[in-house]
Amino acid sequence: MDNRPIGVLDSGLGGLTSVQELHRQLPEEKVIYYGDTARTPYGSKSPETIVKFATQIVDYLVARNTKMIIIACNTVTALALDSLRERYPAIPIIGVIEPTVEKVVADGCKKVGVIATKATIGSDVYGKSLRALDPGIEVHSTACPAIVPLVEDGLTDTEIMELTVKHYMDDFVKENGFDDLILGCTHYPLVAKHIRKLYPDLRLYSSSAEVVREASEILSGRDMLASGSEFTDRYYASDMSDNFIAMTDRLFADTDFKIHLLKLEE
Repeated sequence: MDNRPIGVLDSGLGGLTSVQELHRQLPEEKVIYYGDTARTPYGSKSPETIVKFATQIVDYLVARNTKMIIIACNTVTALALDSLRERYPAIPIIGVIEPTVEKVVADGCKKVGVIATKATIGSDVYGKSLRALDPGIEVHSTACPAIVPLVEDGLTDTEIMELTVKHYMDDFVKENGFDDLILGCTHYPLVAKHIRKLYPDLRLYSSSAEVVREASEILSGRDMLASGSEFTDRYYASDMSDNFIAMTDRLFADTDFKIHLLKLEE
């Protein structure tokens, strides 16, 4: 048993979809969440900047005595996971990409689409990881850079979001003919209903859900699952716009949820 909290980070509010899944799969676990809303989106920034921002956040979470770090951000996973693991070798640090790829290959998918940020697509981390496990798999990827800012602005349930999804995906789906789609950004489960409406035949894989499955296996295998923890979940963000607050209120409407402003030192 280990009642220390789990640290969760994202460039914004997308990682809260992983927290929701964590509470569903592992209700005894507590979290310290940090969303870097002041500097989002990460997907259009340089790799060096992304690594710097991610290191600042992980340093803060580790200093709060967390037992595990979940990088609930595909961009950070793609570009900073290895360096973060080197920095903190004694703490399990897991990203969203490896468990998602393992699930897709285990399900026997042979023709896969990936949507993600520019940085994640540019790294080809999903393509490389999928082909490493199954050299015969066919992978098609496209960046959808406008989705994250629209989600952060609270425009998830709008016509403009549906039109944005359609703009990025119509030709992508028609030209490549895949049946399985990886939502390669933790913001994207928040627009999954638009994707299902427009492309009902696609099977969706959420990196938000798969990373929690991986966390559960690691904690169980190391006898680190929580039981009866008195710790209270803590949520922090580096900026608190009205749209961000409204969005988090909708995500956690049925819980005693409060997010606090916290700017990390450069």
